[in-house]
Amino acid sequence: MCAVGEDPWKPQLEALGALLRSHRLATELSLRELAERTSVSNAYLSQLERGQHEPSLRVLRAIASALGVPLESLLAQAGLLQRDGEEPVRETETAILNDPELSEPQRTALLHVYRSFVPPRGRS
Repeated sequence: MCAVGEDPWKPQLEALGALLRSHRLATELSLRELAERTSVSNAYLSQLERGQHEPSLRVLRAIASALGVPLESLLAQAGLLQRDGEEPVRETETAILNDPELSEPQRTALLHVYRSFVPPRGRS
């Protein structure tokens, strides 16, 4: 439950931001490089990664394309979209992304290892 005046989307925006950061780091891109590829300022990208803004569809498309991730997959991984007939985002990924005890490099490493053992969605 959200406190009075608190944005009810904040947890989802934070999860999306953590996921964007994780994908960016996994592809070994700096914020500046991602900014160049997306035509979005690196200051705005940084704020997105910290869950401080709700990005437009255009910005999300540009980021997903630059990271080589289908937009629908990115939204589903962040818990913002569930495709018909598909199980929800894997609980393990959500737990890793939301664990406050983990540093960003630890989240990235854990997600990378976990995803190396689990087949991608749609290709069992």
